[in-house]
Amino acid sequence: MNADVQDLTPAEADARVRDGSLTIVDVRPLPERELAAIALPYAVLDAGGLEELLAQPHDLPLAFLCHHGGRSAQAAEHFRAQGFTEVFNIVGGIDAWAQDVDPSVPRY
Repeated sequence: MNADVQDLTPAEADARVRDGSLTIVDVRPLPERELAAIALPYAVLDAGGLEELLAQPHDLPLAFLCHHGGRSAQAAEHFRAQGFTEVFNIVGGIDAWAQDVDPSVPRY
C-alpha cells in the first residue's frame, strides 16, 4: 500500500529543492505560471511533462504546487495512485509561497 499524500509547507519545499531532495511539479496551466512562478527549477504537467514524470522512478520525491493547494492535492493523489511513494502537496500553493518564502512572487 502506498503512503498517503503528505502536506509540505512552502518553506519546507524550498529547503528540500535547494538540497536536491525534492522535485516540485507546478500543476497550473501556462497562463497562470506566467503570472507568478517560483524562482527554483520545477516540472510541469503540460507539454509532455506528465508522461516524463510518470516515466521517472516511483520513489522520486514529488511536491505538487498550484494557486492555493486544491488542484495540486488532486494531482498529488493521482501520482500516489500511480505508485509514487513519496508524494507531497504544497499547502497554500504559490499564494502561500509568495507570503512565506519569496515576496517577489506576484500574488493574484
